[in-house]
Amino acid sequence: MEHEASFFAEPRNWVVLAFVLFFVLFGRKIWGALAGILDARGVAVKAELEEASRLRREAESMLRDAEKQRADALTEAKSLIQGAQQEAARLSAAASAEAEASAKRREQMAMDRIAAAEKAAVDDVRLAAADVATSAARQVIAQGLTVETDAVLIDQAINQLPTALAGRRAA
Repeated sequence: MEHEASFFAEPRNWVVLAFVLFFVLFGRKIWGALAGILDARGVAVKAELEEASRLRREAESMLRDAEKQRADALTEAKSLIQGAQQEAARLSAAASAEAEASAKRREQMAMDRIAAAEKAAVDDVRLAAADVATSAARQVIAQGLTVETDAVLIDQAINQLPTALAGRRAA
């Protein structure tokens, strides 16, 4: 026959009873403490969320400002590039005009030198012709003029002309 043990004879029942009594006696205090901890944590989380929201608004504001500054800088850079291109075109045109003016001055100087050289050559030819004519006149006067003598003197004068011109140029 089996013997039935009483309710208080079982250790498991004592554990259950102690557990229930513990929570009945200290449950409110433990629950209050847990609720206080959870409430404090909730308040801290709420404060962190509000701070995060504030920081997000500040970051968005800073982003808008940065985008505006970037757009302003881009506009200013385009303006500077356009100004530099205009200045380069102006300087190029000025340099081209100066080069053209310089070329015209040099061309005029060359033309002046050519004209001076031509005048000097004409003067040399005139002087040489005058010298030859003077020399021929001396000989004609000294020898008397005959047709044969006249032809010989003219031929001699023509033959002496290049020599006289070369002598003038060397001098």
